[in-house]
Amino acid sequence: MRAALPTMPVLHSEWIKIRSLRGTLGALIAILVATAGIQALTAAALGQAEEGSMGDDPLLAAFYGLNFGQIAAMAFGATALSAEFHNGALRTSLAAVPNRTRFYLSKMTMIGGLAFVMGQITGFVTFVAGQSFMGPYTLELGDPGSLRAVFGCGMYLALMALFAAGLTAVLRSGTAVLSLLIPFVLMVSFIVGAKAGGVAEFLPDRAGQMMMRLEPGETVGHWAGLGVMALWAAAAVVGGWLAVRRRSA
Repeated sequence: MRAALPTMPVLHSEWIKIRSLRGTLGALIAILVATAGIQALTAAALGQAEEGSMGDDPLLAAFYGLNFGQIAAMAFGATALSAEFHNGALRTSLAAVPNRTRFYLSKMTMIGGLAFVMGQITGFVTFVAGQSFMGPYTLELGDPGSLRAVFGCGMYLALMALFAAGLTAVLRSGTAVLSLLIPFVLMVSFIVGAKAGGVAEFLPDRAGQMMMRLEPGETVGHWAGLGVMALWAAAAVVGGWLAVRRRSA
């Protein structure tokens, strides 16, 4: 396995691929723009209307824009992988990096690393930008749970990108993955959550968002929720690795 670990030249080549694809790079930037931008606009419009106007949990409400930024994170992960399955790109990549495990781990490392950095920036900017419009209901970074939530927001976005990337490696279609993930996160999870109670806290999006709640869930705590989401992402990444290893280019 050591021989298959990523190397700097391979990681650099993956960075070149990502920055060369306008759609993929645009999705990465959109994580910050969509999350922080929508948060600031919503807080400016509703933040001072009355206490709780943006939600019962003021800490989770401080990351309302995440509902939109997570779509950009999914798109980033999906497009970064799906580009390999168009016009014989995977054959070219494997000709340059014959070790499939090294190729795959390098790609996932770059996707996860970029999404993590952008996610942490996004979490901080979203919190600060949104709270600047909250007036008497403003939360501070020093308040209980705030720093945990900022970090959790960044981790959530990074794990969501890896989740989408792993599924794309399995299905070989970014369009198919986004067609499944976006409705699942925005609709199905909400409907199931309303009926399933504590069991729904084990769904990837609900578990990951525990980090941004003031109080832990009925079944899953703050850090345990992040762990549950990490397991979902890990399962997708491992599934993608198996698919890349076993299928022909």
